[in-house]
Amino acid sequence: MRIDLNSDLGESFGRWQLGDDEAMLEVVSSANVACGFHAGDATTLRRTCSGASERGVVVGAQVGYRDLAGFGRRFIDVPPNELIDDIVYQLGALDGICRVSGTRIRYVKPHGALYNAVVHHEAQAEAVVAAVAAYDPSLPVLGLPGSALLKAAESAGLRTVREFFADRGYTPAGTLVPRTSPGALLHDPDEVAQRVLRMVGDGVVPAVDGTDVRVEAESICVHGDSPGAVELASAVRSRLRDAGVEIVSFVEA
Repeated sequence: MRIDLNSDLGESFGRWQLGDDEAMLEVVSSANVACGFHAGDATTLRRTCSGASERGVVVGAQVGYRDLAGFGRRFIDVPPNELIDDIVYQLGALDGICRVSGTRIRYVKPHGALYNAVVHHEAQAEAVVAAVAAYDPSLPVLGLPGSALLKAAESAGLRTVREFFADRGYTPAGTLVPRTSPGALLHDPDEVAQRVLRMVGDGVVPAVDGTDVRVEAESICVHGDSPGAVELASAVRSRLRDAGVEIVSFVEA
């Protein structure tokens, strides 16, 4: 059995340091690299892409709202045509940095509030898909199972990749618990690793109300900005490998 392990990286900005990209790149198989709109300055992004290239980690473009102050975690009602342009801009910027770093963008994943919005917001979901299709229709789109984003991407002929969040709580409906609600974030490495094993083996994960939710995914996300992120990701990787699961990016599987 194979599965991808991804993390959000390249999110530092100037003197504001977030996460440990160097350490996380030793653990994951795919890196969701910021594109400068929600986080990431040019130097940070080039360093992150170069580090990924050196380690054979696949780079994906993590596109978001133009919201540095809010870290892209505030919904913005962007007109679809403007959102298309913003995403094309981000894809081109990160792709250029990748090219001079010895790699290229291999997939696309929305960030933060945009990720949550395109679970149900059909207009913004279609805008994200339109941007990817216009830039490079060979790029897979990573998103939440059952989301409007993945439905729109599939309809457009793009490859879709379902994602599971190791360190986030799930509602009984299979969506992520809002970060402002109890149970949204998980920090215990053993608990998280066990949840991941159950998702991989049984296709289910416990929701915040104690019921089981069916989740099938090809990629597992561990947030790079969470406290103890490297320890948590390392525990997940170790537990998966002990169970005979190979960690490999979905673009290479």
